[in-house]
Amino acid sequence: MKFTELTRIMRKALPLKYCGAVIVAAGTASRMGGIDKIMAPLKGEPIIVHTVRAFEACDAIREIVIVTRPDLMQTVMGLCREFQKVRAVVAGGSSRPESVRNGLNALSSKVKLAAIQDGARPLITHQVIDRVVRAANTYGAAAPGIPVKDTVKVVQGGVVSATPERDRLQAIQTPQVFQFDLLRGALKKAEEDGAEITDDCSAVERLGMSVKIVEGDERNMKITTPIDLKIAQVLMEDEQ
Repeated sequence: MKFTELTRIMRKALPLKYCGAVIVAAGTASRMGGIDKIMAPLKGEPIIVHTVRAFEACDAIREIVIVTRPDLMQTVMGLCREFQKVRAVVAGGSSRPESVRNGLNALSSKVKLAAIQDGARPLITHQVIDRVVRAANTYGAAAPGIPVKDTVKVVQGGVVSATPERDRLQAIQTPQVFQFDLLRGALKKAEEDGAEITDDCSAVERLGMSVKIVEGDERNMKITTPIDLKIAQVLMEDEQ
């Protein structure tokens, strides 16, 4: 048997570590034209409920912490009372990394893998969640990605300075899943260095850690603008 085949079999046989999810929904929704995006109705329910339900339905997720704005904590608690895996609803911080750290601190001591999810991705499926968790279980860090369709330009001063090869580019989604201690250490180091990170993968990458990219889902869009909300409504209607 080839070494690569043996490695593949061993990886598949690894027992799945206890995974907790942190759903981050503490943003100000500044680009939503006054609409509170996580509370915006989608198929008759707030966006945050759809997001949490997908994690509740995924067997790979054992517990959930929701991070939201202080003024929404009671409302979110009420909405998520039906979900058995929700361990806590906690207040977010002044930045996304701080909000993620608050969520990590609220997970139980059993957690070995942490899945970080944007609360405003209501079309996430339990299949994608499971795929990413299992990849992180093997590689230590994983995220879903989809190929970039448009040509991407690097622009400086209003002038194109570079055109990356499109076939090497992917748009990275959430959940992003990591060994718990790895992510917590990476976020702490980024804070100490004053580094600006655009996602949780960025914090881990700064430590020289590779992130495994698995197949994402084009429907797993992030609701950022009112147009995004309209698109999500159409996509959910198509599911009927």
